[in-house]
Amino acid sequence: MKTVCYFLLMLSATISSGQSIQEKTGTIAEAEAKAASALINFTSNANTANYDVVYHRLRFTVNPAQYNIQGNVTTHFRAVTPMNTVTFDLSNQLTVSSVKQRNTTLAYTQNTNNELVITLPQQQATGVLDSVTIVYQGAPPTGNDSFATSTHSGTPILWTLSEPYGALDWWPCKQDLVDKADAIDVYITAPQQYTSVSNGLQVGQTTANGQKTTHFRHNYPIPAYLIAIAVTNYQIYTQQAGTAPNNFPIVNYIYPESMATVQTQLAVTLPIMNLYESLFETYPFASEKYGHAQFGWGGGMEHTTVSFMGGFDRELIAHELGHQWFGDKITCGSWKDIWLNEGFATYLSGLVREHLDGPVPFVNWKKSLINNITSLPGGTLYLSDADLSSVNRIFSSRLSYNKGAMVVHMLRYILGDTHFYQGLRNYLADTNLAYGYAKTPDLKSHLEAVSGKNLTAFFNDWVYGQGYPKYTITAQNNTPGQVKFTVNQTSSIPAENTFFELPVPVRAFGSAGQQQDFVLDNTVNGEVFIRDIPFTVTSIAFNVNADIIAANSTATLSNTDFSMLSEVKLYPNPATGQLNLSLPQGVVLEKAVFQNVLGQNVLETGSQTQWNISGLASGVHFISILTSAGNQQLKFIKK
Repeated sequence: MKTVCYFLLMLSATISSGQSIQEKTGTIAEAEAKAASALINFTSNANTANYDVVYHRLRFTVNPAQYNIQGNVTTHFRAVTPMNTVTFDLSNQLTVSSVKQRNTTLAYTQNTNNELVITLPQQQATGVLDSVTIVYQGAPPTGNDSFATSTHSGTPILWTLSEPYGALDWWPCKQDLVDKADAIDVYITAPQQYTSVSNGLQVGQTTANGQKTTHFRHNYPIPAYLIAIAVTNYQIYTQQAGTAPNNFPIVNYIYPESMATVQTQLAVTLPIMNLYESLFETYPFASEKYGHAQFGWGGGMEHTTVSFMGGFDRELIAHELGHQWFGDKITCGSWKDIWLNEGFATYLSGLVREHLDGPVPFVNWKKSLINNITSLPGGTLYLSDADLSSVNRIFSSRLSYNKGAMVVHMLRYILGDTHFYQGLRNYLADTNLAYGYAKTPDLKSHLEAVSGKNLTAFFNDWVYGQGYPKYTITAQNNTPGQVKFTVNQTSSIPAENTFFELPVPVRAFGSAGQQQDFVLDNTVNGEVFIRDIPFTVTSIAFNVNADIIAANSTATLSNTDFSMLSEVKLYPNPATGQLNLSLPQGVVLEKAVFQNVLGQNVLETGSQTQWNISGLASGVHFISILTSAGNQQLKFIKK
């Protein structure tokens, strides 16, 4: 998706080293939202559902000094149902001059719904492949940033940027998120002093009458929104990447005035590419190229095989390159699943911090994301129908990007590196998904298959549900060589999600600098864990490595005499009417607080040790007792 704008358009496109992680991540989504805001009202056109796109041959004549396009577009399509007409999405501000099927001129209409409706010479039967050629020209609509002209250092530049539904502004297409053309040929004709760029490999170039035509071929499936062109006085800087036999060029199209600086910044592309290939798989378009094209937008866009870049900060390079796997090779199957694109691309930029900078910067990066995620109580990753009307919600930095990235990390934390990375490799290699589309259940099934874990509760809590836990963790030194942990949590939205089942990370410290990590598989509130430890615990810390999403949690060491409180008993349990508390001799009860599973106080008493609980609701309850020997939480069931 349109990603990684680190300043607003009127500011420099490069990142200052002092900018915070959160500022960078927040403005990633801000750029996408701004670019898409005028386009998001358009959705997949039901009138284009009767065919599948197979191939485009796109011939464009442009001049970056003029806001205009002339096009000759041939589309091969296969009928899904019997067809008498074929409809393309095309702005009614562009004028079609002819439509032909081979040598036969066809009738057509352009309507006010930005549709080109073509009457076929005869009914096209289901499964039959045919084609039409459309000739058109005009000035594309302004304000959508899908087709733009500008200047850099006084030199004209033209570029396109179609996400999510801007392709119709400059060529006749089918803007359905889940219909990719199997291959495209792109021919760009422009004044010969300029250099043109598009998807795939440059396979030819001719010059005549002061015009230069550059031919690009892309032989991988691609949706309309990822097809792009750019034209200006680029200088080309090529790097070599990959591992034999999958070597490929990284072709960079850079403004001449920026070349010296950008060439230095681009050096990081190679270690990032190597990292992604080592973790996941060979670059998905290795038979062609990867590359960057500098353009006038203050951010980036992951066009397949050539990311358009407003700056060359490492995080921008990492994010856009990550999209080549998560977004371009496998595209989210609906906007509700946007986190499959943006959450993963964001997390991959975090992996660059982990592997190139080390564990501390990676932990700090995760902490920054968690702080942003927990700045508000709710919000799901998976979007509702109502969410789809809000571009800011689709491109929410807090949810689609930051929460998406941390949910990816929590999956890694729960599954372990071996199963996590193998599950993603299997997902990327799935022939039903590769170079096509995926939805959230597709990812879930691959992670479950490789790990053997049932992730339904996790996805319900963290993808389809909303909120996050706040933990209160206490530790007590037990008999020598043991420590007792008690884990309680409350939810940021108790009415929506009362409990999050998670492995809770805790670190215990000793007086001589000893430390030991524990993972407490927390499944109920008030859960007690007894763990062996070779030293006396003097303090504890929660979530040291920022592995789970949680807010304002506390972890403390209690001075309680555990041996005395271990004899505390509640009876009968379960209870119907009267509940009794048995205390060791010499221990005095000072206060008792009853809570339901939502963490709400339902009863509070003083020193009494018998209670009538007939008025409490049936189910699990907790009682926290404050005594002269320390504090303890107990669980009971009201029948």
